[in-house]
Amino acid sequence: MILTLNSGSSSVKFSLFQFSGAAADTALCLARGQIEGLGAEPSFEVRVGQGAREQLPVPSATPGKATHNDAIAAILTWLGSAFAGQTVHAVGHRVVHGGTGFEAPVVINDGILTQLEQLVALAPLHQPHNLAGIRAAQAAFKQVPQIACFDTAFHRCQPFVSQTFALPHHYFDEGVRRYGFHGLSYEFISAQLRQTDPTLASGRVVVAHLGNGASMAAVHNGKSVASTMGFTALDGLPMGTRSGQIDPGVLLYLMDAKGMSAAQIGQLLYKQSGLLGMSGLSQDMRTL
Repeated sequence: MILTLNSGSSSVKFSLFQFSGAAADTALCLARGQIEGLGAEPSFEVRVGQGAREQLPVPSATPGKATHNDAIAAILTWLGSAFAGQTVHAVGHRVVHGGTGFEAPVVINDGILTQLEQLVALAPLHQPHNLAGIRAAQAAFKQVPQIACFDTAFHRCQPFVSQTFALPHHYFDEGVRRYGFHGLSYEFISAQLRQTDPTLASGRVVVAHLGNGASMAAVHNGKSVASTMGFTALDGLPMGTRSGQIDPGVLLYLMDAKGMSAAQIGQLLYKQSGLLGMSGLSQDMRTL
């Protein structure tokens, strides 16, 4: 069996697969589920095979404020009970940021983890949770290969003009560039499009990834050309709690005129803006 974990900004999703051969199309999904609403009112939903969806509790030290660690522990506990005696042979992890060093999936070791930790500042809402999922899976499935699949990898083929900012060139060399995100989603959509309409897939396509995190990408012949997300997953479209694109002068104003620190501005842009900030009610479109 192969387990996949996707630790997002407000949710943890998982799937469990059984393969009858080496090809991906031989995969049988044994179970899948997700825990949503982390940091607020969490809900845990699972589905075994084609069975009915089941709602489960999310144990938490602070009722109504479940963390990503709580979510991962609940998922692993449920899997150990529902599939007792069966063996997980590999665990695949969605990792949001791979920087410039990772253009394809990689087997995780201590050195890889150290490199990924150095990218936390570039994806503070996601990377720590991705790494927590990896460590939890390492503890639960000792000696089992852990594979990192990167959201930035799909965009590494973008031309220089799409990756660079209009800054002195040495900043680009130091890693200040547009990375693009949601690449696993775009890669999947591009692969599906190649199967359903190869002619359309070989042309120019604009893809929208909409959710608590949101972005758009321009894809030409299955390759990323540009993305609305840039140096971090904060840029581009307004999101659940993230501002999206904003005039840099606004940030200078907040620092100079309002005396806000970098930490305060980060809290504002990442946690208090987007749909939540504009509505004053919620980040969840189902509520709005």
